[in-house]
Order: sequence, then C-alpha cells, then structure tokens
Amino acid sequence: MRIAMLSFAHVHARDYARQVKAHTEATLQCIWDDDEARGREAAALFEVPYERDLQAVLGRADVDAVLINAPTAQHTELMLAATARHKHIFTEKALTVTSVDADKVVQAVHQSGVQFMISLPSRTTPETLFIKSALDQGLLGKVTLMRARIAHNAALDHWFHDGSAWFGDAGLAGGGALFDLGCHTVDVMRWFMGEPASVIAKVQNFSGAYNIDDNAVAVVEFKNGGLGILDVSWVQRAGVNPLEIYGTEGYLSRTSAPGQSLILASKQLDIHGYPTGGIPWTIPTELPKALPTALQQWVSACLYGTPATITVEDGRNLTELLEGIYTSARTHSEYRFAAQQIGVRAS
Repeated sequence: MRIAMLSFAHVHARDYARQVKAHTEATLQCIWDDDEARGREAAALFEVPYERDLQAVLGRADVDAVLINAPTAQHTELMLAATARHKHIFTEKALTVTSVDADKVVQAVHQSGVQFMISLPSRTTPETLFIKSALDQGLLGKVTLMRARIAHNAALDHWFHDGSAWFGDAGLAGGGALFDLGCHTVDVMRWFMGEPASVIAKVQNFSGAYNIDDNAVAVVEFKNGGLGILDVSWVQRAGVNPLEIYGTEGYLSRTSAPGQSLILASKQLDIHGYPTGGIPWTIPTELPKALPTALQQWVSACLYGTPATITVEDGRNLTELLEGIYTSARTHSEYRFAAQQIGVRAS
C-alpha cells in the first residue's frame, strides 16, 4: 500500500513514518506539510519527496492512502479532501474538534467507501480487552460507576514548544490536557459504558504554562444509569493512573503502578476454598492477546478487506463526549446529549 504522510505536526508522526517504512506491505511515497520547513526536514529524514501542494498529493496515482498527523483543527478539511479522491485514511486522535464536523467525516467515509482508522491504541491492549470481555460477560453485573484518571507532567515541564507548540493553542488543538491526553480514557469509558446522557465538568488552567486547559474533572451520567468520573491532568508530578469499575456483582481495577496488574472481584467467580459469604478476588493472569496495532489493522483492511476493530463512529463518539465536557465547563451547567443520530452507529 502506497501512503502519503499529511503533516508532521503531531509528536507521534515520526513513529508512524517508521512503522510504515518497516511494514512489509506498505511504502511511504511522499510527505505534505503546510509548514514547508517541517515537511522538508521530515522528507529528508525519511528519504522521500516533499510536496507543498495538497491536491497534487491527493491526485497522485501512486498514492493509495493518507496518514494524517496535522493539528486537530485541520482534520476535517484534510479528511474530506482525501475522501473526495477516494484515498484511505489513518488519522491521529481526536477525529475532529466538533461533532458537526465529525458527522461530516462519518458521512464522507461511508459515501466514498474508503478504509478508515483512528489511532486509539488503548483498545488493542490485553488489559483493556480483558476488561471489555468481563463487562460483556456480565461479571460485574450492572455497572454503577467507572472512574478513570490519566495524567502526566507536560505543563509542569513545558513539553510543547517549537514544532509541537500548537498543542497549547486551543484554536489548533481543540483543547488541552482533556482533549489530547484525555482522549484515551474518554474513549475507553465511552466504549465500556455506552451512550452518554449528560455531563457536568470543571476544566481549568492550573499552571499557566500554556493558554489552554491542563487540569479537568468530569462526571458523566450514561443512558444505562451508570456514572463515570474522568480526571485528566498535565500537572501531575507523580502518581498512578488508575481505572476502576464498580458493579452490582463485583469490582475490577487496573493500575499503572510498576508491576501493574488487574484485580477482579465477582460474585460469579467460583474460586475453590474461598470463605463462605465473601466475594472472591483474583488477579487475572490469562489475558487476551494484544490485537494488531491500529496501523497494522488499517493496512490489512485496505489490502485485504479484513474488518478493523476501531471505526470512524468510534472517533465520532469520542468527539461528541469531549465536546459535551467542554461545553459543560464553559457554560457552568449540565450538558445533555442529543439522541444518537440516525445512521451513526453507537459502539
């Protein structure tokens, strides 16, 4: 598969280029970037041509697909242009800044028939797959509460500068810690808990390092009756990033501490010799195998039509929840989500 990279603005762009170069069934054909200096530097590094004209790239017969690493605010324009030329799309998260734009992308992807993939790597890990399976099996009963934190020290140590300075620009990035880093836990919570009904949130700029949010907490009520607590930060100096799920039949947790492990407690587990009347606890050791990476799944889907486990609708649902959280924080009020649109699959 012949791939053009669209922008090297994102911090993960070089890693994706390396993955393409290392893939036995993919080649990197050229690089486009609206920042010519950045684009030419990347083209020299990966020994491919630099192209300054986006339409020229999309019009090339030797380009089958595009890999997008542009600032999030540019995603809609780039993806609509790519679908118009029937080029397959891989994109960094988030899908778009707004739900209106996300719905445009969903429609364009389906109408064009291209293969689409958004990078949500948490969905491919053994731990996440185990938790999803446990929920699907009903081991926790009805979920009453999910709590998830993801945080690091990006604002404390001024990670973003020069070519990555756009991460601190709300006009280009769409949002700060919540929109960038929070994508991972917001997406997983949406996947586990289903459609959101409402949210109330507090989003703040604690450090002042960038003119954008670096600390946020949201409480989401889901249509299944469960609650979700999300907290995201760029101002964490130390600490773990836990995930906890409580249900009417048990409990499940994952920690990011060294030697991280899963803990599962369920009334439905049959552990020989456990004291009568107690709820058995176990540390699962037999986890599902990791799925192929998002990029590997995408290449396989493009070449062979194999089904991908992450869809454009998943990207749309992530944007919807992020938008609701920011709207609640901005308006200092509860935000209620509209009914799922006809033709947009919930997942």
